[in-house]
Amino acid sequence: MGLGPRSPHPNKAGRRLAAGRKRGRGAEGSGRAPPGRRQQLPEGRSEPASDAHPHLSPEALGYFRRALSALKEAPETGEERELMVHNILKEVETQALALATSRTGSEVLQELLGFSPLKPFCRIWAALHPNLRSVACHRCGVHVLQSALLQLPRLLGSPARKEEDDEVDEEEEKMTAGVDCTLETLEELVLGLAAEVCDDFLFYCGDTHGSFMVRTLLQVLGGVLVESERARPWSSQASETQRTAARECKPTDFEVPGTFLNCLQDMSSCFLKDIAVFITNKISSFCLQVALQILCRKLPQSCAHLCSAVIGYLSTRNASADGSPLLLFLRDQTSSRLLEQVLLVLDPPQLQSLFKDHLQGQLQTLAAHPIANFPLQRLLDAITTPELLSAVFEELSPALEAIFAQGHPGVVVALVGACCRVGAHQAKVLELLLEAFHCAEPSSRQVACVPLFATLMAYEVYYGLVEEEEGSEPTEHQEEAAAARALGEVTVLGSLLLQHLLHFSHPALILRSLSALTGPQLLALAQSPAGSHVLDAILTSPSVTRKQRRRVLQILKGQYVALACSRHGSRVLDAIWSGAALGARKEIAAELGERNQELVRDPFGHHVARNVSLTTFLKRREAWEQQQSTVAKRRRALNSILED
Repeated sequence: MGLGPRSPHPNKAGRRLAAGRKRGRGAEGSGRAPPGRRQQLPEGRSEPASDAHPHLSPEALGYFRRALSALKEAPETGEERELMVHNILKEVETQALALATSRTGSEVLQELLGFSPLKPFCRIWAALHPNLRSVACHRCGVHVLQSALLQLPRLLGSPARKEEDDEVDEEEEKMTAGVDCTLETLEELVLGLAAEVCDDFLFYCGDTHGSFMVRTLLQVLGGVLVESERARPWSSQASETQRTAARECKPTDFEVPGTFLNCLQDMSSCFLKDIAVFITNKISSFCLQVALQILCRKLPQSCAHLCSAVIGYLSTRNASADGSPLLLFLRDQTSSRLLEQVLLVLDPPQLQSLFKDHLQGQLQTLAAHPIANFPLQRLLDAITTPELLSAVFEELSPALEAIFAQGHPGVVVALVGACCRVGAHQAKVLELLLEAFHCAEPSSRQVACVPLFATLMAYEVYYGLVEEEEGSEPTEHQEEAAAARALGEVTVLGSLLLQHLLHFSHPALILRSLSALTGPQLLALAQSPAGSHVLDAILTSPSVTRKQRRRVLQILKGQYVALACSRHGSRVLDAIWSGAALGARKEIAAELGERNQELVRDPFGHHVARNVSLTTFLKRREAWEQQQSTVAKRRRALNSILED
C-alpha cells in the first residue's frame, strides 16, 4: 500500500488548545468582571460584564498613543528621555485601571510597561492591585498583568538605582502612598499577588482569562520563561507541524529571590488539594502543565510528587476493558495533554515503572489513535535508557508502515529520534524505514530514500508508478527519470526524520542518497524552510566526515547565486562559508562574483555579498586572501581552545 503525503488526522483537530486560549471567548459586551465576586463560575467562563471600571476618554487615549509614539522616536539615553518617561508614567499611574480595561488602552499600557524603570513600575502595579480580581479576569486587563509580570526578569536583573529620584516632590510622595519602590518592594508586590491567587486558586486557574495570569506568575516565581507556552498554537485546529515547532522552543532562566521559589513550593501544594479538577478541567489543566515544566527545572521533588498524584488519581478510576484505566485518559482531549507533560518530566525510573504498569502491550493501539498517539510521542521523546527503548522498539517496529498509513508519522519520527539519542537499534530502524517506504528491494531503490523520507511518500506514490500486484517483483530504480523529477515538497516531519538519520553513528546510506541528487534538487532542499535544516545536519553532525560532507556540497556548484538570493538558502550558504577552507571559499566567491550586481540588488543576496567581502575579492584579491587566512587562523585557534 502506498504512503501518500501526510496530513493530520481529522479527529486530531479538536485536541490541542481549549477555549481558554482564545482571547475573546466568553467576552461578549465589555467582558468586564466586577471585583469581589467569589463564587466559581462554569468552566472557562469569565465573570459577567459590569460598569465598575472607569472609562478611558478618547482624549486620554489619544494622549497616551502620542506619548508612546514620541517615546519610541526619542533617543535611547539622556535626560530628555528620562524626563519624558517620568512624565508619561506619572499620568499612567492616575489612569492605570482605565487603561488596563480598555482594548486599545491595554495595548498601549503593555508597551509603556516595557519602558518603565523600577519606581514607576511599582506605583503602576500598586494602582492596579486593589482591583486585581477584576483586572485578572478581564479579557484586556489580564494581558496587562502578564506584560507586567514579564518585566520582572528585566527589573530583577538590574541593581536598584537607589540614587535615582532621591528627591521626590511632595505631590509624588502623596501619590506613592508609602510605596518606596525598591527591589524589596517589587518582591513584596509579586508575593502579595501570589498570596491572593493562592487564596482563590481554583477560581483563577479555572477562569478563561485568569488562567493566563496564573501561568505567567508560575514562570516568574520559578525564574523560567517557558517559550513553548507562549508559542503554543492558538487554534484548537493546530496541525502536528505547529505542535512540533512549539515543542522546539527552549525555556529561558533568570535569577529570582529565594522567597519566590518558596512561594512556588506553596503554590504547587494548591494543585494537590484539588488534583481531580486540574486533571479534568480543560482550562485549569493548562496551569498544571506549566507548573510541571517549571517544577521539573527548579523543584524536582515537588514535580515528582505532583506526577505521582496525577498518575495515582488516574489509575484509580474505572478500569477499561482492554487494560489499565490510564489508557482511557490517554484518549481524552484534556487529560491526554496533561499526560504528555507528565511523561516529559518523569525521571527514568518513574518512566520505566509507568510503561511497565500501564502501557506495555498497548503501544500499537495508542499509535493508531488520533489523540493517544501524541502522548506516545512524548513517551518516546522522554526515553533515555537502552532497556526502555528496547521494550518500546520491540512493540512498535513491526507496525511502522501501518503507523505512516494511519497518518501519524510523528510517532515514527519520535521513535527514530529515540534510537538516535540512546544510540541503539539504529541499523534496524533504518532497514524498517526502507521497507515502509518501499525502497528496500530491489537495492537500486535505496539511493532514492532521501526524497521519499523528506516528502513522507512511498516509492510508487513519489514517482507516480502503478502499484505492483501482490507477489510481483518491484521494478528497478530508474536513475534518469529520478534525475529529471523535481524534488517534492519537504515536510517538517520528513526533515526531522532526515536530521535524526544524519546523526546516526553510520549515516552512509543517507549521504549516498543525498549525493545522488542533482544540483537543482539539492538547491530545492536547501531553499525549503524545512529542508534547509537537513543541510544544517550535514554540516554539524559528528558522524559525517569532511570527505562525505564535501562530496554532497560539491553538487551545489553552479547554484550558489540562486542559493544566496533565497531566504533560507542564504542562511545555508552562510553556514557552508563559515566551515569552508580557503580553497572552497575562493570557488564560492568566484562564482558569486560573476553576478555581483544581481546579488547587490537582492534583499538576501546583498547580505551574502557583504559576508563574503565580495567587493574586496573582485578589486583587491591579495588583501581578500590575507583577510580570509587571518579569519581561518582565528577560527582554528578558537576551536582548539574549545576542544581543550
